[in-house]
Amino acid sequence: MQPQPLIDAVLHAVDPAEALKTAWQPPPPGRVWLVAFGKASLPMAHRAVDLLGERLAGGAVIAVPETIGDLPLPDHVRVYPAAHPLPDERSLEAARAVEAVARHAGEGDTLLVLVSGGGSAHLACPVEPLTLPDIRHVTQALMRAGAPIEALNTVRKHCEVLKGGGLARAAVPAHILTLILSDVIGDRLDMIASGPTVRDTTTAAQALHLLDEYGLHEAVPAVTAYLESVEEAPLLDFPPVEHRIIANNVTAIEAARHAAEQQGYSVVGQHEAVTGEARDIGATLAAQAKALAPGECVVLGGETTVTVRGEGQGGPLQEMALAAALALAGEPDLRVVCFATDGIDGPTDAAGAVVEGETAARIRAAGVDPVVALDRSDSHTALDAAGALLRTGPTGTNVNDVVVAARARPSV
Repeated sequence: MQPQPLIDAVLHAVDPAEALKTAWQPPPPGRVWLVAFGKASLPMAHRAVDLLGERLAGGAVIAVPETIGDLPLPDHVRVYPAAHPLPDERSLEAARAVEAVARHAGEGDTLLVLVSGGGSAHLACPVEPLTLPDIRHVTQALMRAGAPIEALNTVRKHCEVLKGGGLARAAVPAHILTLILSDVIGDRLDMIASGPTVRDTTTAAQALHLLDEYGLHEAVPAVTAYLESVEEAPLLDFPPVEHRIIANNVTAIEAARHAAEQQGYSVVGQHEAVTGEARDIGATLAAQAKALAPGECVVLGGETTVTVRGEGQGGPLQEMALAAALALAGEPDLRVVCFATDGIDGPTDAAGAVVEGETAARIRAAGVDPVVALDRSDSHTALDAAGALLRTGPTGTNVNDVVVAARARPSV
């Protein structure tokens, strides 16, 4: 199983500009204001600008800093850099610019909202009296505790202005159209980028309960105090919003399955979303791989989490791959490919890893103990020592992760 054709096929299938063009239906007559945020914001915005032509009144795009300049936009569409996964001062400035564009949209106008993975960090604007450091603190604490995206974004929605429908409320009375490149398994609209144009049905009490569940009640005192002080109000009228999913993890999985078949492999099993602790999924994946016949593979998609246990470097896919490598030891004809479609696995330079039955031995030969590395959440160091890391750089898209396990085809 060659990983590069798989990666190329997946990235082609979830190309944000092409996905937007395919799903495009012109907004109602009138002026259109554009806002975009997330890791695919620039290619989505660039294509939307072409499709809208002179109808475009103005806009604000929040982008990954490294991509700014790759796709020029007209002067009346401002581009703002912002950080991910933890918001910074640039994120705050950018979020305020997006809010200002939404408030410019008036009666008879359309606010076109282009959303992609990473949008939660890009659209950071704390409610008073919380501060940006408070938001960073609670975000980092939940991530280190292994909280899934649903828990993280529930808390975010109650701590920030534009999440949980805040952006839609700012755009009243304009028509609102949201096009989404989904990075949430199951495509829950209220969880993608923390649902900026979706009516929020969660409560501050639920957010507080999540802090308790992950043992963070005292670790994030400012957020805890704020959530305890909130008086729950009845759900108010919410503006109508049209939402369309233009690509998602299923799109990526289908492309990977087809690419595997093009390499002569038989794909077994159905679509399966993998969620949970990355190291546990890695061990399970290795067991699935061992059960494969020659020339068979499994293709999975999803998003896993890591409960950080040390001060090492890594990401969910690298931790999954390292756990799989340990379980695959001595199986020379098995290979596992773990790939983050955004090209970024955790706070590292890797997009994932490719591991085989010999990978653990190569790690040890390089002077690194893979078991200790896994226990220290230092998967990056171990996999790098074995030359097993995938490095693509930011891809400009994000529909979660794709994982393929294969047993080599019989020799002819």
